[in-house]
Amino acid sequence: MSRNVAKPRSSMPRLRKPTAADGAQIWSLVKNCKPLDENSMYCNLIQAEHFADTCVVAELDGEIVGWISGHLIPARQELFVWQVAVGEKARGLGLGKKMLFELIERDVCDDITHLKTTITEDNDASWGLFKSFTRALGGKLADEPHYERDTHFDGHHDTEHMVTITLPEARALADAA
Repeated sequence: MSRNVAKPRSSMPRLRKPTAADGAQIWSLVKNCKPLDENSMYCNLIQAEHFADTCVVAELDGEIVGWISGHLIPARQELFVWQVAVGEKARGLGLGKKMLFELIERDVCDDITHLKTTITEDNDASWGLFKSFTRALGGKLADEPHYERDTHFDGHHDTEHMVTITLPEARALADAA
């Protein structure tokens, strides 16, 4: 008598750099993670291919369940994190923070002194993630209105606050992780 046994779920997603082949799954994940802005699938393909060094995917049992898109700001020692998405299957694992640490520990980020992102005032999940990350890192967080509702979004989107996290010295980074 044979039994149909389901494959056990991995306990923690595998973190890696994305490839262009991940673009469609990344797009689908972001689409299902409200209130994130949906970009085009083509945008996610370009991010995964051209900015792989500053983006992270989290894969669990062959499915992409986490995503960070980011890029180095030209001529500055700063990393801008555009989006952090964690799918339902991976929530409650601290995955967002793990992906942020994975990202800043990459060689391409060795010289960054600040991590930046924008967050609307009412996005409690993002504020919680970045404040928790800053505490664990031993950094300092500051914010100010940046892309304003009326000036930049023609009244169609809430003001985005520029969040700046000052990173501690490199030797303190290793201890924080």
